[in-house]
Amino acid sequence: MNDDDESPSYQVSPELALLIARANDLLIRLDAWLPPAPRRVDWRTTLACRWRRRMGQGALAPVGILNCPPWAALTGIDEQKATLDRNIRQFLKGLPANNVLLAGSRGCGKSSLVKALLPRYARKGLRLVEVDRDDLMDLPDITERLAGQPGRFILFADDLSFEPGDAAYKPLKAALDGSVAGLPDNVLICATSNRRHLMPEFFAENEATQHLGGEVRPGESTEEKVSLSDRFGLVLSFYPFNQDDYLAIVAGWVAALGGDAGEAMRREALQWAIQRGGRSGRVAQQFARDWVGRRGLGGKR
Repeated sequence: MNDDDESPSYQVSPELALLIARANDLLIRLDAWLPPAPRRVDWRTTLACRWRRRMGQGALAPVGILNCPPWAALTGIDEQKATLDRNIRQFLKGLPANNVLLAGSRGCGKSSLVKALLPRYARKGLRLVEVDRDDLMDLPDITERLAGQPGRFILFADDLSFEPGDAAYKPLKAALDGSVAGLPDNVLICATSNRRHLMPEFFAENEATQHLGGEVRPGESTEEKVSLSDRFGLVLSFYPFNQDDYLAIVAGWVAALGGDAGEAMRREALQWAIQRGGRSGRVAQQFARDWVGRRGLGGKR
């Protein structure tokens, strides 16, 4: 073999070899700190996801254990149920439908009503993505990932409220109506809040209201707050329950949990509501769990 046929050999200095080894070790350590590449969600088998951020990167995280109440167990809010159900059926059929704001008294079934839609219509392609208030800045990224995916998606923002000077509401405002990039056809926003206008209202803001003749012109701060809630095409209001409605809700939850209702249950349910400071669907469900659980142990206490 001629010398010309021999491949050239390269000698690596000990200093260069040490530098390469250290660089490889550094890369291995950095790799452990980097977030994993986002996994592709199989929406054929995944019913719900939560948007999660890790080290500045957002991803859809599938929900393993669903917390969705039975549709039939939600009583005392029949009008709200019927209206929301109709809007969702329009959405599932590809017909025009409105984004939804469920607002009003705490514990009256706002969140439960949205979550109950999932098992009710999962076989018809309904899916749910929950987004925390602090992650609303990522709405454009979330909707971009859902566009073109199989199924129809509810973007669920629970217990929304914004403080003065809080800019987190702006992406939501733009997504609802105001951005040149609209929501994909397969995405609908459902939000819940204890505040009708999603922001605190102050008495001083009324002083900015102008009265010109018989015309009333609200101040700019009031207009800004109202403009956010007004971008929801459908607003469902929830109010505290009276005693009869509360007891009916208790009975419904007791039956759903496999328990028996009776006069003793009614008396204790009313005492429970007094101790908790109000009658609501949440208080009714909590009492029903306690009542049925205690009966399952074979005692009252």
